[in-house]
Amino acid sequence: MSDIATLEIDGKKYEFPLVKGTENEIAIDLKSLRAATRGIITLDPGYKNTGSCESAITFLDGDKGILRYRGYAIDELAKKSNFLEVSYLVIFGELPTKKELSKFETTIKSHTMLNEEMKDILDGFPKNAHPMGMLSSLTGALTAFDPNAVDINDEEGVYQAICKTMAKIPTIAAWVHSKNLGKPMNYPHYDFDYIENILQMMFTNRNERYTTNEVVAEALDNLLILHVDHEQNCSTSTVRIVGSSHAGLFASISSGVSALWGPLHGGANQAVIEMLEAIIADGGDVDKFINKAKDKSDPFRLMGFGHRVYKNFDPRALIIKKSADAVLKELDVNDPLLKVAKHLEEVALSDPYFVDRKLFPNVDFYSGIIYRALGVPVEMFTVMFAIGRLPGWIAQWREMRLRKEPIGRPRQLYIGETERAFKPLDKR
Repeated sequence: MSDIATLEIDGKKYEFPLVKGTENEIAIDLKSLRAATRGIITLDPGYKNTGSCESAITFLDGDKGILRYRGYAIDELAKKSNFLEVSYLVIFGELPTKKELSKFETTIKSHTMLNEEMKDILDGFPKNAHPMGMLSSLTGALTAFDPNAVDINDEEGVYQAICKTMAKIPTIAAWVHSKNLGKPMNYPHYDFDYIENILQMMFTNRNERYTTNEVVAEALDNLLILHVDHEQNCSTSTVRIVGSSHAGLFASISSGVSALWGPLHGGANQAVIEMLEAIIADGGDVDKFINKAKDKSDPFRLMGFGHRVYKNFDPRALIIKKSADAVLKELDVNDPLLKVAKHLEEVALSDPYFVDRKLFPNVDFYSGIIYRALGVPVEMFTVMFAIGRLPGWIAQWREMRLRKEPIGRPRQLYIGETERAFKPLDKR
């Protein structure tokens, strides 16, 4: 293959270098396009064919069902590692030593408490405010209590900012959850690890002693690992472009939360539960909805099956299915919705229509089932997603700043009115 791509416009040829990634992906380097052609740009709505950056964090091959963080396969990390260890890997580039992991865990624990004045901000929200709106606002509000800008060249300063962000977002999430339920806020405990603190802050009353359910803790740990990063999706790209203005880490993460809130991005597992509720409300006939999904003239679509990126199977779903099965067995939840979900899964995995089209249950299907079984309200699903995606956002922000990437400034193709004269009000 040539290392040059040629573009011909009006008989004139322009040459642009081809760039190869470490996994043999090929990109056309168009940085000089506008200058070389005197103003011509590419048009790619949604940036489906445009690489916005070079990144060493996540490799994703949707056709082959591959997902790797820093070169490590997602199934190996889920089996052999834990969320904080994977977070360190994704953020800093290598698996931590015992000493590095111990420091990371200890530093995060030291920052888990929130300033009590954060409660005043939280109290200002109405009880029915959406958790994602509160999470985004309170994440941005952290800048009020830590207003100093992070110098990206100050290694220790960046490290402390990263640990503070990792520490405080779960506490905010748990307080938001308590606010919605009208319950007193729980505080993080130094004796608990990262996952245990999330579970005890969300699900334990103040007058109760928290006891770890290992099956539940492992399932949540796996869920968070599977959501750590997923290449340049909407929220991740948002974090990078906001951070490219040299906005602080809290502000950049807040923008990612807002992007994740959109139903086309982070709300997929919520859509699964809403679909299951609709099936039950209609009488619970799963076969009826399976047939509706097969009918091209019917607008109904099965949520949580297939994936826009993974054309074969979602590698995360294979891992989290085991966790979902273990949680349902451990908790023995008597929930008709979960029974419908299991029936739907069995049919879809065996029906030739779905098998031939590779419409397998994806990670959103199983994560929705797990959160439902744990008693997480459906409006909190995306908040849980945000906790998992947090280290990925941090890693992308740090990488972008260390690479000294320029401020994001997409171009546009103007299709509005040409120049026209102003009409006075009485002549319109």
